[in-house]
Parts: sequence; C-alpha cells; structure tokens
Amino acid sequence: MITRRTLWCLGFSQLVCWGISYYLIGAFGELMVADLGWSRSLVYGGFSAALLVMGLASPLVGRMVDRFGGRPVMVAGSLLTVTGCLGLAFSHEPVLFYAAWLALGLAMRMTLYDAAFAALARIAGPAAKNAMSQVTLLGGLASTVFWPIGHAIAAGFGWRGAAIAYAGFALLTVPLHLAVPETRHQPGPAAGGAAGAGRSGAGRERLLAGVLYATLITCTAFLASAIAAHAIAILVGLGVAATAAVTIASLRGIAQTSARLIEVLTGSRVHPLDLGVWATAVLPVAFLSGLLSGDFVAAAIAFSLLYGVGNGVITIVRGTLPLVLFDTRTYGTLVGRLLVPSFFSAAAAPLVLALVIERFGHAGALLVAASVAAVAFGAAIVLRIRFRPGRLASAAVGVAPQAR
Repeated sequence: MITRRTLWCLGFSQLVCWGISYYLIGAFGELMVADLGWSRSLVYGGFSAALLVMGLASPLVGRMVDRFGGRPVMVAGSLLTVTGCLGLAFSHEPVLFYAAWLALGLAMRMTLYDAAFAALARIAGPAAKNAMSQVTLLGGLASTVFWPIGHAIAAGFGWRGAAIAYAGFALLTVPLHLAVPETRHQPGPAAGGAAGAGRSGAGRERLLAGVLYATLITCTAFLASAIAAHAIAILVGLGVAATAAVTIASLRGIAQTSARLIEVLTGSRVHPLDLGVWATAVLPVAFLSGLLSGDFVAAAIAFSLLYGVGNGVITIVRGTLPLVLFDTRTYGTLVGRLLVPSFFSAAAAPLVLALVIERFGHAGALLVAASVAAVAFGAAIVLRIRFRPGRLASAAVGVAPQAR
C-alpha cells in the first residue's frame, strides 16, 4: 500500500532532484560558456552525455528497482547527484566536467520519474496509477522553483557556488528516499493468470504496443530535453528581454503542475490512452504560438503555458500507459528497455537544437519542435485507435519479458 507519507516524500524528492540535475543546464549553461571560455556545443554536450548515460543505464536500473526496490536505488542516486554537482563546481578542464555530467546522468536515471514510477509499480502494481499522477505534482514545479533559485545564487556566488549549493540540496533528498517502502505488490492468482494469458496471446499486438509507446516517449523526451536546455535562449533570441524570458519560461512549471492537479482532482478517471492524445495535441500548438513571441508577449506566455500543460500530462502518460499495456510484475525491467531510445533522443536534443538555431535561427528551432510533436501526436492517435479501453478489456496487451 502506498501511504501519504510515501507520496509526499517522493513528491518533494522529485521537485528537488529535477531542479538540481535535469534543469541545471538551463539555469547555468550560458554562465558556464562565459566562464569556461568553451564553445556552446562543448558545454551543452555535457548534458547530452548525461542523457546518453541515462539511456545506457536504463535497463539495468529498471532491473535493480524490480529486484531491490526503489529505496536503495534512489538513495544511491542522491549521493551520485552530490558527487556530480561538486564535480561541476570544481571542474576547469573538459575531462572533469564531463565526468561530473556522467555521474549526474546515472544519478538522474536512479532518482527521477522513471525510477519513482518503477518503485510505485513494484509497491502497488496496477493500482499505482493515481500515485504516479500525485508524485508528479511537485516535480512539475522544479523549473519554476529552481531556475529562479539558481539564478539568484549564481548572481551572488557564481555558477560554481550555485552548483555547490545544489549538492547540499541533493543531500536533503537522502532521507526522502529512505522513506520509500521495500514492499512488493503480490497479485492474486486470478490477476496473475489473466496477465499471463494476455502476454502470450498476441505477439504482433505486443510488438506494436511497444513500438508506438517507445515512439511517443522518444519524441516527447526529445522535446523535453531540447526545451529544458534552450527555452530561455529561444525566447531571448526571438526578442523577449532576458529577465522576462526567465520569468516566462518558469511559467511552464506552474502549467505542468496545474494540468497534473486537474488530472488528480478528477480522480484520474481519464484513460492513459486518451491522456496521451490530448497532451500531444497541445504540443504543436504551443510551438507554433512561440513563433510570435518576439511581437506579442502573450504569445510567449502561451508557448510556455501550453507546452507546460502538454509536457505535464505526458509525464503521467509515460508512467501510467505501461500499466494498461504491459505486465506490471516486470514494470521496471520492461519499461527500462522501452525507454532506451527516449534517452538517446534526449541526449541528442540539446545539440541538435543548438545546431538548428545556429543554421536556421530560433524560429527554425520551434518549427522543428512542432514537427517532432506532430509525430508524437500521430503515435498517440494510433495507440488510442488500436488499443482503446474496450479492446483492452477483452484482450489484455502485454510485452513478454526477455529471458534473464
């Protein structure tokens, strides 16, 4: 059973861990470029390297959560975050700089949503859906809270001082992760038999479900990574004042959390397949609105808010969709494998978008983002048509775990 204490601890840990790791480059990237004197691609390449490590480590971390539970894995991730932040703070050469980012990459895979979702699925099985939605509420405010905090600390102590402060925040997540229960969900004989029959009944269906889920998550992960790294720079490049750009970009967190709160308050009654369609439909509109940011402040605000709504709901879909498509008994292992392409696309996203900006400008970057969002929307539509709730009720869909 998942208690309120567990939900609050995981929620606060997600707020902190996202803010001090994933969103770190968005807060300090340009300051690092100016201080280190390196090219923008070299600096932002560190974040890409971290995301690459997340992809390589994803199957292993998923298996570890399935086997040992979320507590030891997430505590180890907190300590790795401390190491990574301190490594960045004291780096003056690319070798240490990249080593710190590699540590942060492994730490992010062990502490962020995917690890938390696997831990919740291990504890509660299919009943973890509502808990997953609730855990994302505070995490959605990470950029809203930590971008201003990071900028304030960096203004007084430089980005290195801010990275040291981030290491202190990481230590505070250790007791939060120690609160994660070690219990494992034990489905009844009837549930287990049904799950087994579903997995063995439709090989092509299983493959299609896996491919479509991976496509949806890979596209949205690309967008999340790219926007996290370049949102402020894109707004400034389109003509928004720097201070206003930070404030407007931070609105995304409020929109993310508001969308998730609505989903929670409605009792999570909307099916994950429907959530996927609605969330991905919003994303292209957000990026196209952003094209007008230089002329209308309202358009910049709409871009940030609409993207926040779509991305916020997609995070819930990322965790809950496997609960209705696949076997929850091997959630961590299976989803860990399916997420690998998403981490690779996320790793490439900051560099790809940086190159697009250099060649086609900030408006070109938004058009590329809108195109990627359209592919995600298409995958969500096909998933909804092919695996609609009525159909799932009559023939459960699962992905058979590979031999271990």
